[in-house]
Amino acid sequence: MNKLATELIGTFFLVLTIGCTITFGATGVIPPLAIGAALMVMVYAGGHISGAHYNPAVTLGVFLRGRLSAAEVVPYWVAQILGAVLAAAAVKFLSPGVAAAPAAFAVGPSFLAELLFTFALVYVVLNVATAKSTAGNSFYGLAIGMTVMAGAFSVGSISGGAFNPAVAIGAAIIGLRAWSSLWVPIVAEVVAAVAAAFAFKAFNPTDV
Repeated sequence: MNKLATELIGTFFLVLTIGCTITFGATGVIPPLAIGAALMVMVYAGGHISGAHYNPAVTLGVFLRGRLSAAEVVPYWVAQILGAVLAAAAVKFLSPGVAAAPAAFAVGPSFLAELLFTFALVYVVLNVATAKSTAGNSFYGLAIGMTVMAGAFSVGSISGGAFNPAVAIGAAIIGLRAWSSLWVPIVAEVVAAVAAAFAFKAFNPTDV
């Protein structure tokens, strides 16, 4: 139960930060910095309890890598999505009268952007937070947060920079993303998670 509560809390504050910075009109470097920082601190806060996935794609990658049981996968996903839904509701409560306009993204570029940076995120998580050779390191939270920050800077304007199915769902609830295009990031992120897990296993054949 502690693991699921940790996943809910971490995902909540990640999506809350994304929703508030964008809904309230923060521009320039502020949203990517805030989002990367929020993820970083939540990873440090919850890593020792749940692994601090806060992302269904990361959970899938960790499962395929062999560091999460099959029985835990769906409960993790439920906790993460519930955290995103609650955060979206909080953003809407905090911004009465503010109408969010769904962003329009081209399908092909959006799909590729989400696939590439979700791959990067899951690949980084597996290497800094689950690999034997980096066990006990003090940089895992920074590495994970900065990966998301780099992705937000690089392709945020192309895909919305979700890299996370829970974030994509939260953004749709807030009104920042059209429901009809929600399949694009989710499919890309799932494919990326699978690819990252297999890449990790290929490069680390003895790390089981």
